[in-house]
Amino acid sequence: MAGVTLTAALALAACGGDNHSTGSGHDLPAAGASGGPSAGASAAFGDADVMFAQMMIPHHQQAVRMSELADSRARDPEVKRLAAQIKAAQAPEIATMTGWLAAWGRPVPSGSPAGGHLDHGMPGMMSDADMGKLADASGQQFDRQFLTMMIAHHEGAITMAQEELASGANAAAKAMAQQIVSAQQGEIDTMKTILARL
Repeated sequence: MAGVTLTAALALAACGGDNHSTGSGHDLPAAGASGGPSAGASAAFGDADVMFAQMMIPHHQQAVRMSELADSRARDPEVKRLAAQIKAAQAPEIATMTGWLAAWGRPVPSGSPAGGHLDHGMPGMMSDADMGKLADASGQQFDRQFLTMMIAHHEGAITMAQEELASGANAAAKAMAQQIVSAQQGEIDTMKTILARL
């Protein structure tokens, strides 16, 4: 048993790079920031990085669920293609952010963000009623609802990503935030073009 504990401790220490204070420095936004490049990506993180990951995971999960509905309900081929693109981009990002939270020793959000503090201040999230309305739609009605809802959803994700860019400390999290801003703004432009012709 002692060997297992030691192995786990060594594994956790390895996740933190050369900085062994990550376990006790979680409440300090700059904890590990002075560790230098060799300290590893997980060593330098702050509260903004944790909040970004904890909020973006359920936000992305909802976008994936919305995109999955398009498989059987969308009529427009471009809507189907866009939904598949959104799912393909956001599912791996969910996995990456989940890995960060595990490495940082912070809770990973599970299931629906409904209730609690997570849905408060998370822009662009759809209510259960919105999701039910989308699930009940099909054909062109679905296409229009999907595009309208996903535009708002993406705009919310961009707002959250911009907050990470302004306040985050973790280089990998900030890089993902920049990727989200660029990719989702491009998708918003595409969705507005599709919506205008439906």
